[in-house]
Amino acid sequence: MIRILVVDDHVVVRSGLMALLDGKNGIKVVGDAADGDEAIHKAVELQPNVVLMDFSMPPGKDGLTATTELKKKLPDTEVLILTMHDDEEYLFRAIQAGASGYILKSAPHEELLAAIQSVAEGSAYLYPNATKRLMSEYLDKIKQEGIAGPYESLSEREKEILSWVAKGYANKEIAEHLVISVKTVESHKSNLMEKLNLKTRPELVKFALKKGLLHYE
Repeated sequence: MIRILVVDDHVVVRSGLMALLDGKNGIKVVGDAADGDEAIHKAVELQPNVVLMDFSMPPGKDGLTATTELKKKLPDTEVLILTMHDDEEYLFRAIQAGASGYILKSAPHEELLAAIQSVAEGSAYLYPNATKRLMSEYLDKIKQEGIAGPYESLSEREKEILSWVAKGYANKEIAEHLVISVKTVESHKSNLMEKLNLKTRPELVKFALKKGLLHYE
């Protein structure tokens, strides 16, 4: 049995949701609330498995604020955000607030029932377009990281010193070639090793070989 609390500031919407959900797919509506404060109070009192939370509920606490506070009090209670906002900004804010799911009010009844079932079982639920957006953003991030990589995070001076170190030059020799102090060479060397996550000179030489940096003059 999935015990659910329905939260929406519109009486007609709230009543319609309760009528739609109660008794379907093992769902039992244990209560309802009209705003964020009442939602938190009722959730603590009724201990539902899932809270179906309206995103926008003026005045008082909105759905995201209520979700954040509710998850602190009842970490095992799942929150499914129900909203009219088909916007990635709202989606990301809902996830950050601790919601386990995000579904549009325009979604078919079957999708809403499936979303409730999903979050009740401990899984996340996002409406299809939201999933595509998240995947697209993730792939873009991976692509950018792949293009940039740790080597591109080095300064030009660090890249220069990396090449000299990999060729076997000592810190003093590098300092003389670049007309800088030995201490400066050591500092740049330490920074570039940390950025590249390298611990030893052999690792550094191997990295330089892969990058095609070992062209001796």
